[in-house]
Amino acid sequence: MNNNMNNNEVALNIDGLQIKANKGITILQAALENNIYIPNLCYSPYLKPGGACRLCMVEIDDGRLVTSCETPVEQGMNVVTENSKINNVRKLVAELLIANHEVDCLTCAKNDHCKLQEIAAYLGIEKEKLGNLRRVLFEIPKDTSNPFFDRDLGKCILCGICVRICRDILGVSAIDFGFRGYETRITTFSDKPILESSCVSCGECVVGCPVGALVPKNTLQPSREVKTICPYCGVGCGIYLGVRGNTIVNVRGDSDNPVNKGNLCVKGRFGYNFINHPKRLTTPLIKRNGKFIEVTWDEALDYIARNISKYVGDSFAAIASAKCSNEENYVFQKFTRAVMGTNNIDHCARLCHVSTVAGLGKTLGSGAMTNTIAEIADSACIFAIGTNTTSTHPITALGIIKAVQNGGKLIVANPREIDLCRHADIWLQHCPGTDVVLLMGMMRQIVDRELFDSSFVNDRCENFNLFKKSLREFDLDSVEKITGVNKDKIIEAAKTFASSKTASILYSMGITQHSHGTDNVIAVSNLALLTGNIGKPSAGVNPLRGQNNVQGSCDMGCLPDVYPGYQSVEDYKILEKFQRAWDCKLNKSSGLTLPQIIESAHDGKIRAMYIVGENLILSEPNSSHVIESLEKLEFAVVQDIFLTETALLADVVLPACTFAERDGTFTNTERRVQLFQRAIKPLGSSKPDWWITCEISKRLGAKGFDFHNTKEILEEIASLTPIYGGIFYDRLEKGGLQWPCSDAEDNGTSILHMNQFATENGKGKFLPLSYKPSAELPDNEYPFILTTGRSLYQYHTGTMTRMVEGLNKLYGHDFVEINPKDASDLDINHDEFVRVISRRGEVKAKAKLTDALPKGVIFMTFHFAETPTNILTNSAMDPISNTPELKFCAVKIEKDTE
Repeated sequence: MNNNMNNNEVALNIDGLQIKANKGITILQAALENNIYIPNLCYSPYLKPGGACRLCMVEIDDGRLVTSCETPVEQGMNVVTENSKINNVRKLVAELLIANHEVDCLTCAKNDHCKLQEIAAYLGIEKEKLGNLRRVLFEIPKDTSNPFFDRDLGKCILCGICVRICRDILGVSAIDFGFRGYETRITTFSDKPILESSCVSCGECVVGCPVGALVPKNTLQPSREVKTICPYCGVGCGIYLGVRGNTIVNVRGDSDNPVNKGNLCVKGRFGYNFINHPKRLTTPLIKRNGKFIEVTWDEALDYIARNISKYVGDSFAAIASAKCSNEENYVFQKFTRAVMGTNNIDHCARLCHVSTVAGLGKTLGSGAMTNTIAEIADSACIFAIGTNTTSTHPITALGIIKAVQNGGKLIVANPREIDLCRHADIWLQHCPGTDVVLLMGMMRQIVDRELFDSSFVNDRCENFNLFKKSLREFDLDSVEKITGVNKDKIIEAAKTFASSKTASILYSMGITQHSHGTDNVIAVSNLALLTGNIGKPSAGVNPLRGQNNVQGSCDMGCLPDVYPGYQSVEDYKILEKFQRAWDCKLNKSSGLTLPQIIESAHDGKIRAMYIVGENLILSEPNSSHVIESLEKLEFAVVQDIFLTETALLADVVLPACTFAERDGTFTNTERRVQLFQRAIKPLGSSKPDWWITCEISKRLGAKGFDFHNTKEILEEIASLTPIYGGIFYDRLEKGGLQWPCSDAEDNGTSILHMNQFATENGKGKFLPLSYKPSAELPDNEYPFILTTGRSLYQYHTGTMTRMVEGLNKLYGHDFVEINPKDASDLDINHDEFVRVISRRGEVKAKAKLTDALPKGVIFMTFHFAETPTNILTNSAMDPISNTPELKFCAVKIEKDTE
């Protein structure tokens, strides 16, 4: 055996069994890896050893009893896990725990899954002996305040797993040990109900609890489980859907998935009730005389084909969905181009990361995340700018927190004091809309102090001298005046980032949703190139995508200027390739972007629209104008899972399946293509999106839509899309693949640009920038800046999350967040209704006074139809990406007197 050992292994003896183990692991870990049971209660594979329960005692060579969860393995070590001395200690500990524990096992939610129950059976605990011990049971009321789980401290064994998970993994510390001595218990700050604490309701403590002290409210056990992918944000967490009959009864994290390693956020774990919700669309609807009438699929599809055929060409537009699969988006853009004869197709990426596609496409040659989520934890420095990661990408945020715990530096740039600021070494609270100035100011300091990576710049980049000249505009005094950030902090941030061995930049829509969003992205890219933080582990430029398949919907060509794989529609060779493959003539000109489609509909040029899985009335800026545009359409089809605000304006509404009722692939923010699988049969007569689009296409006489399943669609994608050339279902069944993946022998690409960039000459390109103010600045009439964002507890326009009662309890209506000094000046009190007014409209919401915002800036989300924030926002666009300026508009605030 020893001859086969490597330098990272040791040989030891456990109960006479010779085993090998990796250096550095504990005796308990080595035993469990070799199927040797050692009783334990406070051990978790995801936490550092705690040694609290003392049940994992073993005997080592010198006769000492040690805690196996804390003691590392050694070469030649002899370990005894079972003898009378060990068992006496274990029994005493277990008896003391059980004596002070509520014994209602048969009615406990953890029955047959309780580790204390398991240990009692293993040790042979006798009821008579328990009677000799003094029983101390405190009457502690159950805490049922959280909508998703209950706390019963009468069953708590004080193992501390929940405390350590909340502190060490999540960085939240909502709970801790309190009331020392006999009265010790796990408590919140001031012993308030868990709902009133800083708990984020992720349920990680519930999963980690070894007994019945923390249990979900819904305790139904599934009869089977289906491995799939979370349908919410762009992280792409692996999950198992628990199924009972045709109902989803629970969700658990997939510990083998490299993205989340079993961790989940509140939406991923508990936000599944929309799937079986009674308000789901289950039958096609046609509007007649202003009212929707239920019809059969044949009636609906024939009606659509008869009407939509009148609009073949550029009077038609299609809106795809970032919540649909790659296969569904591919079929939808193929329908738009090959059947309807237009490139007028776009989707919600236009509102978020098309600035990324445009900016990084220019500088790096590829508009996607360069590195993996897993690498973040090992970064020596993380620069999080324009991202509220703990709210919008909670599992990615775990990597940031771990990096800080590992000694990494964290720089946060955000106008709001977001949760990440608690963990930050440097917080740059810049004025909204001044990102370019802040970034270029930092780069000026890096260049002036000669902290840039000259070898990387010289060998792998171009256009440096022109870029360097543009830095002259950004002297410290000017940068401080424009951004509002103290010049010493700017210097500190520049030096920290440039001097770190590896530095990763994370950003999201705080960067992209501006009238100069592409410039913001280019500035981020310039910083990474300048410091040589591209093409190596734990570094890179990492845009965090907002929806589960917004990366994939871009990849699939749901954009007006590119076919799948970002192949230009105006490139003759590419056009010829797709014409041959699809056996049709294709439009040679780029189509309209989403804002242009809305405007053209208002002008009467776009007369028919097919909208899949998007609620434009809540998501688009200046939404009153959007409503007017949709009302002017001659024919509109909406395909969704609920009757959304946008669906109410349609002529035909088609019931689609949720992710749990169909299969396909999603591509997450790190370019990882992952397989999701059908768990239940479709509700009512709802259908998969790809099937619906294919049926309409066939009724219009189109060829190439005779797909039998999504596997066949992915094969066609691979044949036409070089970056997906090696991605097939049989490979994905073994795990996800990151594009580019050129052929069946290619294992994918985890880190982009390691040897060369995807540009024409293989070099990264510096681009000079100048300061461009936001399109609508505050003035005397509209003195406040409104910036928008998302809540941890809701998702996008609320189509799914508003159907989950527990999420609504956690965040059920929108607030206007305002600085207390501004509120005082306006005589506004906390929780009082106010009116927020812009040049485009007004909304009413309750005021929330918070020091997280600077004076002159207010914040709202856009999740709620009752408070449609995007009535206020500005449709001014970035000239390159056409992304609207959702993060900045001028408003005034008035006390509501009604």
